[in-house]
Amino acid sequence: MPRPKASALRNPYGVSMMYRRIKQILCCTLLLASSISAQALSPPTELKPFRALYESQLDVGVELALDAVRELRKDANGHWILTSTAEAVIAGIEESSRFTLNDLQVIPQQYQYHRQVFGKRRDAVLDFDWPNSRVTNNVEDKPWHMDIPAGTLDKLGYQMQIRLDLPGGQTKLSYPVADGGSLKQYDFEVLGTESVETPAGTFKAIKVQRDRGDDAKRETYIWFAPELDYMIVKLYQIESDGKKAQLLLKKVESP
Repeated sequence: MPRPKASALRNPYGVSMMYRRIKQILCCTLLLASSISAQALSPPTELKPFRALYESQLDVGVELALDAVRELRKDANGHWILTSTAEAVIAGIEESSRFTLNDLQVIPQQYQYHRQVFGKRRDAVLDFDWPNSRVTNNVEDKPWHMDIPAGTLDKLGYQMQIRLDLPGGQTKLSYPVADGGSLKQYDFEVLGTESVETPAGTFKAIKVQRDRGDDAKRETYIWFAPELDYMIVKLYQIESDGKKAQLLLKKVESP
């Protein structure tokens, strides 16, 4: 695995950009099918556990290779647990979302984010209190509360909701997401279908773009494969400075 050059390790800006790009390549994910009718695809009636391995290349001033894993499982209490992890020589990020389902609607219960780069850690935990319609944000052991509307998702849960919504036939989707201490609206647009080559094989996939507005300088595209229950098979992102990142499915394992 290639190591960053010494000059990049001494450059605080380079380290900061690496933090952000590793997080972005794992946290972005999108949706839907404009060129596929609702009749052509049957909506899922339940979630299925999975474990997927990805290979990734990030441009952070030097080429950085990452191994990424996504896994969905069910715990002893009947809650679903979605985890996303990435590891490199000098960095590691782990996210998890614990949620329940109600009529194919994801209801987040807790979201966790843990990052370590060069021995420096950052931790955040969000606990959802639905009876009181609020979320407690605990970042670096400094908890505070935020009111949230019904349907609010966390930064992994919305990705699972996209997979559940994909067969609905819409061309646009929008979700309220508790993100970075505030409530943000995540908008997505379907661009059609494409054949995508990955180390795991070639898939006919739905291409979706994150809609950040007309003036946005960042571009994010994600491909979902219906034959894999709408699992992500490719993610491609272009930063405002022109640097690029790519994530490709390498292997799907039985849970």
